[in-house]
Amino acid sequence: MSATRAAELLARLGLTAAESGTYLGQGEWSADRSAGVIVSTCPTTGEVIGEVSATSAADYATLMQRAEVASKAWRQIPAPKRGEAIRLCGEALRLHKDALGSLVALEMGKIKAEGDGEVQEMIDIAEFAVGQARMLYGLTMHSERPAHRMYEQWHPLGIVGVISAFNFPVAVWSWNAFLAAICGNVTVWKPSPKTPFCAVATQHIVNRALKDAGFPEIFFLFNDAGSELAEAFVNDRRIPLVSFTGSTQVGRRVGVKVAERMGRSLLELGGNNAIIVTPHADLSLAVPAIVFGAVGTAGQRCTTTRRLFVHHSVMDELLPRLVKAYAQVRIGDPLAAGTLMGPLIDEASVARYEAAIAQAKAEGGELLCGGSRIDGAGHFVTPAIVKMPAQTDVVRHETFAPILYVMAYDTLDEAIALQNDVPQGLSSAIFTLNLREAEAFLAAAGSDCGIANVNIGTSGAEIGGAFGGEKETGGGRESGSDSWKAYMRRQTNTINYGTALPLAQGIRFDL
Repeated sequence: MSATRAAELLARLGLTAAESGTYLGQGEWSADRSAGVIVSTCPTTGEVIGEVSATSAADYATLMQRAEVASKAWRQIPAPKRGEAIRLCGEALRLHKDALGSLVALEMGKIKAEGDGEVQEMIDIAEFAVGQARMLYGLTMHSERPAHRMYEQWHPLGIVGVISAFNFPVAVWSWNAFLAAICGNVTVWKPSPKTPFCAVATQHIVNRALKDAGFPEIFFLFNDAGSELAEAFVNDRRIPLVSFTGSTQVGRRVGVKVAERMGRSLLELGGNNAIIVTPHADLSLAVPAIVFGAVGTAGQRCTTTRRLFVHHSVMDELLPRLVKAYAQVRIGDPLAAGTLMGPLIDEASVARYEAAIAQAKAEGGELLCGGSRIDGAGHFVTPAIVKMPAQTDVVRHETFAPILYVMAYDTLDEAIALQNDVPQGLSSAIFTLNLREAEAFLAAAGSDCGIANVNIGTSGAEIGGAFGGEKETGGGRESGSDSWKAYMRRQTNTINYGTALPLAQGIRFDL
């Protein structure tokens, strides 16, 4: 990356190398730089992209006050009209897809195709939200009392807080914010300090679209240089729901803090995802799915394939094909054509990768390929395949890097038990052309993950389905299906249109 290329890309998005990180609402980006700056560094070269000013405590107080006012106005707008506002946000993102996708690749390090794909996810969820705005359905129930009608309806929560991670610096915000918006909520966003420009660019795009169409502002942004404001954000009683995406370690603390104030949390945490390859698998499908799942985004997806359970009868055929495929993975500049894997996000991630490789070897692992850092600028490593004798300690812990642990199994029951025998429960997959094996994997006694796929990999979920996992993954659900309900409160209503006052359960209370 050259400074000129970064400057040109920022200019395409209407940004400079020195930007405010705080959107206060009412058309105002804060000029306060008293809280310091967050330096954005390109993981490909180590060069500085620019600086985003951090949010001061005073500015946080201002934006939260304005968010409260905005939420009271926004909830009065009919839901289909709210859907029209989000449609316009989606159209604005479509116009800026190439530039924003390139910024994601530049600042986060995922390849250009994946950066563009992330922006496409935002566009897709906007389109989903538009339709959902006309389908915020409640139920009608039959009352046991004569001349009574019972039904339920859904109301906005008010303010939704979103804390997102570096690996999906824009899409995960939209999963929450666009659905929250059509439900009648406003959103306050605290992005990762590793990808501040992606957040700033996104907020400029969507808020400009809303303003141009005469809609009120519903999206607010702050950037925390440390952790003090983030902690205040989690503890803020004005925020009924906090959506957190990140590590299980931090997510556990977030969940506890929000619960202590009787708020709601939507947690999307770690994933230690597995693929099972049976004797009846089509390896021409399995190999590319395994490689993309393990290598895509340099192993920095929560749905990354980290464990591979292979039936002993196909192990000798599958492993050489995987090693050969890994040798063809082009590593380099994520914005360059033909690159399939970019860098890790920072030096600390490289260190964790190296430590995990060393631990795997110490626990009896055989390194089949990769396993080393690449000298030079940036945070590049070679994707690794490690054949393990068993599911050891290193395998049971998630390392956010391109390391694939391969283990043999004898029976499908054994493979499913091994897959489930980890603390995380996000994504899982099986490759088989055998109907019984597929159905056993999807049955109640099969995969215990929130996502279970047959003949596709663990990575690359579509927005139409609810996304999330079980156990230490947190239990949250975002994006499609009925995930909109997380952003609303349910109210049961009973109307007595008769002339008597009968009580439920036949209770008599005669005066």
